[in-house]
Amino acid sequence: MGHIIAVANQKGGVGKTTTSINLAAALAAQGRPVLLVDIDPQGNATSGLGGAKLEGGSAYGALLGEELLADKVRATDFSNLYIIPSEVDLCGAEIELPQGADFLMRLRLALEPLREADGYDVVLVDCPPSTGILTLNAFVAADAVLVPLQCEYYALEGMTMIQGLVQKVRGAGNPELELLGILMTMFDGRTRLSQQVLEEVREHFGERVFDTTIPRTTRLAEAPSHGKPVREYAPHNSGAAAYDVLAVELVRRLGLDVETAPEDVVVHQPGAVDGSPLAQEGG
Repeated sequence: MGHIIAVANQKGGVGKTTTSINLAAALAAQGRPVLLVDIDPQGNATSGLGGAKLEGGSAYGALLGEELLADKVRATDFSNLYIIPSEVDLCGAEIELPQGADFLMRLRLALEPLREADGYDVVLVDCPPSTGILTLNAFVAADAVLVPLQCEYYALEGMTMIQGLVQKVRGAGNPELELLGILMTMFDGRTRLSQQVLEEVREHFGERVFDTTIPRTTRLAEAPSHGKPVREYAPHNSGAAAYDVLAVELVRRLGLDVETAPEDVVVHQPGAVDGSPLAQEGG
């Protein structure tokens, strides 16, 4: 039975979709079957893996109870990595889903056959940058939430809202939901700001913060425009190494076997910066 993880932050531009793509690719590189479910109508995770946003190809019909989610699974160009792509029509779910009595359970019900089939070690759900109906559905469906936080002072404000949302969902259909971890992204070891924010977040949240930090790198920003995860686009980049290490840390937190971790993983040292200080794109 696979672990379902919602990758969420209501604030845009924090590396959410970048994390969904590259963490999925790093887990797949360990030999683990991974499914990435793109429920963000912007579809950046879909295009970031080289996929097309085709009408009728998303989870939209399954959320309405009209189609099977399993029929929407598509193979990517990368071994062990599968995707349920997004499309613009997902915007309509925010309007149509509340018309049903079980509207918060729709994604959970749609994912259940895939979970029972035991075909994937990990299912990552890339959420929209909001706390709307689609994100709530992801929280109700998930076992855990992974929250990417940008290394800036507004990060803690967003974290408070996510924590409140987790508590509400626990009382409204998913009492087992847990905060799996907080991932600090766009870390630039050359700046005092990044160091201070990292220290403050770790002081507030302790062991919930992943040891791995994701650096701000040019290649990590460029990779989505080529439809590839960074480990395929620039395998020797510090961002690629960071996501490989994050994947190892994640499977340990999930209690999965770590023997399949790639032997060439290089631990990312906070402070390593590759290229110019560009912001990560696509989420």
